[in-house]
Formats: sequence, C-alpha cells, structure tokens
Amino acid sequence: MSDDRSTERRLRREREGSDPGELARGLAEAALTRKAEGIVILDLKGLTSMADHFVIATVTTDVHARAVAEAVVEWAEESAGERPWHVEGDEGSRNWVLLDFVDVVVHLMQPETRAYYALEKLWGDAPRHPVEDPPR
Repeated sequence: MSDDRSTERRLRREREGSDPGELARGLAEAALTRKAEGIVILDLKGLTSMADHFVIATVTTDVHARAVAEAVVEWAEESAGERPWHVEGDEGSRNWVLLDFVDVVVHLMQPETRAYYALEKLWGDAPRHPVEDPPR
C-alpha cells in the first residue's frame, strides 16, 4: 500500500464518526437509487490492508454507469462529507468504474466485466452482505 494511501486511511479513521461499514452501506444504497443491480458489500477487514469494504454493483450501459457513479459521489459528499480519493473508468468506456473512498472502494461493472474479473470469487473468504431494495 502506498504511503499516500496509508496516510489518507489514518486521517479518515481519526475523523470523528467515520464508520467504514456505514459508509459502505450508504454508498450501496445510493447505487440502488439509480437501479444498480446485484449489489453486494464484501467485508475485507482482516483480509487486506487496502480497504475495509468493497461495494460491487452491476450497471447495464455506459450511461447507467455514469448515472450510478454520480449518485454515489453525490450521496457521499452530501450525507457523509466524503469525496472519492481516486476515480478510474469515468472517461470513455465505462465497463468498470472504480470510486475509491479509501476505506471503501466501489466497483461499478457491466455484466461481462463483472463475470470476467469475478471479484466476489477472488475475495471468496470475505463475508458478503447483499443490498436489495426494501419490499414495497
């Protein structure tokens, strides 16, 4: 892990009220508001030092990926006072958009990309928490 990332993780953890689990849940629920599918939170605590949680969601098109990413970032800024530390895949093709909030990394992937990289399988030891729309 880079020194910059380590420093950022330490600073974010020192912030009052910073709970990576709550942040992950909020980011996942924000993705739901734009109809992301198959959302799962992987709890990586104790498995890696790079992040505490991954939020993985399926998006159907580039436009859908952009809309979900915008909703996630907007929620983070307005509700949690967080901004992504790093963003990848937000230009050009959006087969995979990564929003790195340091303790929580959001992966928005189109179906073929999600199946190919199989992050849930790669991190198979991580407890999984599916996130679904509440029943109406």
